[in-house]
Amino acid sequence: MSAPVAPAPDRRGRPFFSFAPGEKLPAFLAFALYFCVLGGYFAVRPVRETIGTVLGRNVVADLYGWTWVFSIGIIPAYGALCGWLPRRKFLPLIYSLVGLTLAVCGALFAAKGEAHAPTGRFFYVMISVVNLFMVSVLWSFFLELFDAGQVKRLFGFIAAGGTAGALAGPFIASLLVSRIGNSGILFFGAGVFFVAVVVQRALLAVWNRPAAGAAAGATGNKDRPIGGNPLAGIWIVLKSPYLIGIALFVTLLASVNTFLYFEQLDFVTAAFPNDTRARTAFFSRFDSAVQALTIICQVFATGKIASRWGLPVLLTIVPVLMAVGLATFAVVHTMTVLVIVYFARRVGEYSLVRPGREMLFSPLNAETKYKAKNFIDVPVYRGSDYLTGQVLTSPNWIAPGILGAIIAALWAVNGWWLGRKAEAARTAATPQTG
Repeated sequence: MSAPVAPAPDRRGRPFFSFAPGEKLPAFLAFALYFCVLGGYFAVRPVRETIGTVLGRNVVADLYGWTWVFSIGIIPAYGALCGWLPRRKFLPLIYSLVGLTLAVCGALFAAKGEAHAPTGRFFYVMISVVNLFMVSVLWSFFLELFDAGQVKRLFGFIAAGGTAGALAGPFIASLLVSRIGNSGILFFGAGVFFVAVVVQRALLAVWNRPAAGAAAGATGNKDRPIGGNPLAGIWIVLKSPYLIGIALFVTLLASVNTFLYFEQLDFVTAAFPNDTRARTAFFSRFDSAVQALTIICQVFATGKIASRWGLPVLLTIVPVLMAVGLATFAVVHTMTVLVIVYFARRVGEYSLVRPGREMLFSPLNAETKYKAKNFIDVPVYRGSDYLTGQVLTSPNWIAPGILGAIIAALWAVNGWWLGRKAEAARTAATPQTG
């Protein structure tokens, strides 16, 4: 880790965050990078949701299958990049490709229109693969940059940067969409990702600084290629009960999310039957409200909960709330209840579940953080999406709210077990590898 932990934190960062000497620059650059990545993504996310309403529930359920296939296909390509290229090359390359792809999709929409099904399907699958992949890669790097102690203290602050970007992105999109259309929003998102590349290079430069006391010109070997088999992440997960537990956590999380997502598509399609720009504006305003509350939770709650009560609590609050909320929705099947539950899920996931889930990887080695983590975050997550989507579009499924509540309860139990196991490993100062 490039930023040493000192015993006396800088109190000027209080009352919400404290920084030890040497931590401020990497922490603020990480904040800025996460701001750009989520700002770019959440600017274009409402366009994805609008395209989903145009395509329809059944088509989207089938596209989840293609998303799963491409999520699996990206693993060996990403594993090869990790193995062959140093971080200073492959990390900026990833976000450059995201920006380029968004620009291409914007050009296709401008030329062919939003109702062009092949373009809509391509965009929906692409952004559904990219969104998990780009965030997973970002957190992998953050987990290398900061040690386990810093993770607990600083990840609330860094996550707030992402939330600020996720707040700004849809807010700007809601202001611009009536003027520049959905294709223009994609060009805007592409530009933000190219800014992210610049910020990431600055953060990589900080990470690659020689340690204090190192000989002049020494650079160390932190940035060397990770090496290994491009498919190593799969085998690392399969032979580790701890990582299998994290994969199960992601599977249960994705199942609950997919149920709420499909319900949302139906309600919004009915509310705005013939106006795709109005749907994009609605999704943008909803995202802005979610992120506004999320950043408050991250500033006031995330770090304090993690430091005071630990990972078990951080990982189980949201699943417990979802179990109660989905059981309520099964009985009171209204738009109001759906909005409340979906809103709580989104806020809780961004402010509590996501940071807690990333902290589970902090004791692990670099290959696990990049390859195994990405396998869990992308194909495992999208596979769960696909299977849940098939269940929800089947004419034989019964009482999805009750089923969702049961899944959420299992999710809570799994989260508590993982949190306890991670805390025990950290207390014993023995990295958990399997």
